[in-house]
Amino acid sequence: MKYSMKKISITLQDIFDLPGAEIVHPELLKPINMVSIDSRTVKKGGLYVAIKGEKHDGHTFVESAFENGASAVMIKSSQYKKFSHLEKPLILVSDTVKSLGDLAKVWRSKLDAMVIAITGSNGKTGTKDYAATILSSLGKVTATVANNNNHIGVPLTLFSAKGTDQYVVAEAGTNHFGEIPYTAAIAQPDIALITNIGDSHLEFLQDRKGVLKEKSALFDAAAAHGGLVVVNIDDPLLKKLVKRYPKVMTYGTSDGADVKGVIDGPDAFGKTTLTIQYKKKKAVLIPPVAGWHNAFNVLAACAAALAAGAGLDALKKGVAKLKAPKQRLNITELKSLVLIDDTYNANPASMKAGIEFAAAIYPEKRRYLVLGDMFELGADAVVRHQELAKLKAFKNITMTLTVGKSMLHLNEALVKKGMDAKHFSSPAKLLSFLSKSDFQNAVVLVKGSRGMKMETYVPAIIGGVK
Repeated sequence: MKYSMKKISITLQDIFDLPGAEIVHPELLKPINMVSIDSRTVKKGGLYVAIKGEKHDGHTFVESAFENGASAVMIKSSQYKKFSHLEKPLILVSDTVKSLGDLAKVWRSKLDAMVIAITGSNGKTGTKDYAATILSSLGKVTATVANNNNHIGVPLTLFSAKGTDQYVVAEAGTNHFGEIPYTAAIAQPDIALITNIGDSHLEFLQDRKGVLKEKSALFDAAAAHGGLVVVNIDDPLLKKLVKRYPKVMTYGTSDGADVKGVIDGPDAFGKTTLTIQYKKKKAVLIPPVAGWHNAFNVLAACAAALAAGAGLDALKKGVAKLKAPKQRLNITELKSLVLIDDTYNANPASMKAGIEFAAAIYPEKRRYLVLGDMFELGADAVVRHQELAKLKAFKNITMTLTVGKSMLHLNEALVKKGMDAKHFSSPAKLLSFLSKSDFQNAVVLVKGSRGMKMETYVPAIIGGVK
């Protein structure tokens, strides 16, 4: 792809066109070349947008932003009296978060880059990272940092894109109805991919049909923009959407997929082989990431890259560079300990995948599970935790250690089945137990939802290798 030398800026006319905006000292406003919600990172020629968060109100740092070189600051109209003495360009709006999104849509309209948006119940961050890495061999890429994927994160991802970029890979997340429609309308994706529909965020999205309704808004936005939707036909709910959209590419392990993957493994060391079949050609890939589900995420990323114009050679180069996202099935071998750090987050599907993976690798070693609660499951929380005990993988587990109110139900279900399991009423008690345990010649999986802070147990496990 040919590199663009285009520079993007927000002009005075763009601000005048912003819904509901008023400008103080417009004669002093210079073209804006970057947007930030952090007064410490705003640069000369930048716009600082003051947003009230859970801990801090961005309006507190308005003058600091100007001192750091901001060309203009966006504030709530109700806050203007505090700053009326400033002879600086101030943009007054009723809601700075909404106006951040409106302005991001303007920035998006000026990008020449192909925008690829990814969502799903599981694997969206890994798929996003993998797709960005693969596409980087073809041109300049900007991608969502970590999982900064909400109503503020998606606009910030777009603002981070430069006029010289060829691709923007944006992750879109949700836990309430309306978030995906909002961010998708801002991103206006050329390519949209949904990894799967699972039991995530059921506290607010109610059930899988609710999840599908929310997530499919990304497809709707792409179609409205004349874009392509990339459908996982292994997912029965997503497969039903194939005929709804005019431009579709399918992927999966099922026969008939436009991009078909054959996944062999994982082997005793967790590695897999992924064979991709596309347009009567094949590519055999060895993803340097662990687990069957990560290999499937690589398949999804490859499908997104192929949809964006990549060839099989680009897939080979890109996949060789892949790394597992931090705290997502990261394997560390320390002496005789194999530690599986999957502490970033958890829902029923990813928990199942993690347990099955831990039970399958290094068959000669003892296996321990250190599990914390899965959040945002609403009324289904008890059942979803209990259901995990049905996994055949537990037959290969030496001991399951749980913490959290919901994980108590898994513990009780395992004990009833005669499995070796211990539940701890507090993080401190679990930490004490781990600190006194010997994890020589063992595989240990640590996993739970973000709020459980399961990463705090990792040092104690590592210390259990004498």
